[in-house]
Amino acid sequence: MVTSAVQSPVVIRFGRVGDTVMLQPLLHKLHLRYGAPCRLVAIGDWSRVLYEGNDDVAEVLNFQSQRGSLWFNPQRLRVALALRQMRTAPFYICEPDVRTRTKVRPMLALARVPLEHCVFIEDIPMQEGEHWVDWLLRFADQTPSAFADTPTLPAAQPLSPRLLPTANERADLQVWLREQGIGGHPLVLLQPANKRTMRWNGVRAANDDEKSWPVERWAGLARAILQWQPEARVVLCGSPAEAGYMETIRAAANHPHVVSPRGGLPLGHLRALMEVAHSMVSVDTGPAHLAAAVGCPLVVLFGNRWPCTWVPRSASGSPVAVLGGLPEISRVDQIDMDAVAQVWWRLSQQNAKVAAKAM
Repeated sequence: MVTSAVQSPVVIRFGRVGDTVMLQPLLHKLHLRYGAPCRLVAIGDWSRVLYEGNDDVAEVLNFQSQRGSLWFNPQRLRVALALRQMRTAPFYICEPDVRTRTKVRPMLALARVPLEHCVFIEDIPMQEGEHWVDWLLRFADQTPSAFADTPTLPAAQPLSPRLLPTANERADLQVWLREQGIGGHPLVLLQPANKRTMRWNGVRAANDDEKSWPVERWAGLARAILQWQPEARVVLCGSPAEAGYMETIRAAANHPHVVSPRGGLPLGHLRALMEVAHSMVSVDTGPAHLAAAVGCPLVVLFGNRWPCTWVPRSASGSPVAVLGGLPEISRVDQIDMDAVAQVWWRLSQQNAKVAAKAM
């Protein structure tokens, strides 16, 4: 049993943006349990953007892709070798069983991490109707056998992610707002794309993407928002790869107050924009989880997923409204534009009342 110096837990999760956002309550809980911030092993540049400088994370070890053999993936191999220096720590593997067998266990073996230092979320079955964050928090109560004397924590822990922008992200945003000429206006964000939207040769066919909402409905929603709130500016949000798709929606809206940032929005820039925005309407995708974690009032359109498991959570109590999702709706394009506009309007009014009470 390990009882010596304080250990930084190692958390392994090869998820996309939303998966990585939802790790935050687990990282916080493990930080409190072990008395040291975590080391996060993850994929993608987004993991560094989200967690470098975060109080619950001492270090982010990331690589771009988990695909292929460990021996033919130099970045993943380098991280696996780096884990040798951490093999006396507790390891929390938050990956589903297939990737654990094929991707994580070879890395642990190369790093010579003892199995008694590891716990695997695949050994903690998800409960019916359970939210993913709650499953992660239950997993954070598990303890590797080598650390059996580590105390558990009371149940009163944050149940929602909280990931605020950095000072640099906020400063960069102010420059960008001045350049765009939209500073001082209420900003309503639209997030039309998800990770499946773009293919190597352009936009994926709508019938092959259950999260796709037609361009004309996004354009109609933008016009409806501006009719109700003429002083607002509607900002179309997307990655650099999605910039052309955003421009298609802007052209369809044909309104001078609909903004499609040239080159898209980097994730850190988007996070700062969410913090100052009036609200956001998004398909079920990673930026929706980030918006809730920042505290941006949010409307989310669900397709073939259960909202009870995946609805974004807000640690600040900012409103999150959901349309669609199983069992009634299996595709986002089954959701009517007027229904989304009405839900956004009600959320907008609710947010205005909360703001008035706070004054």
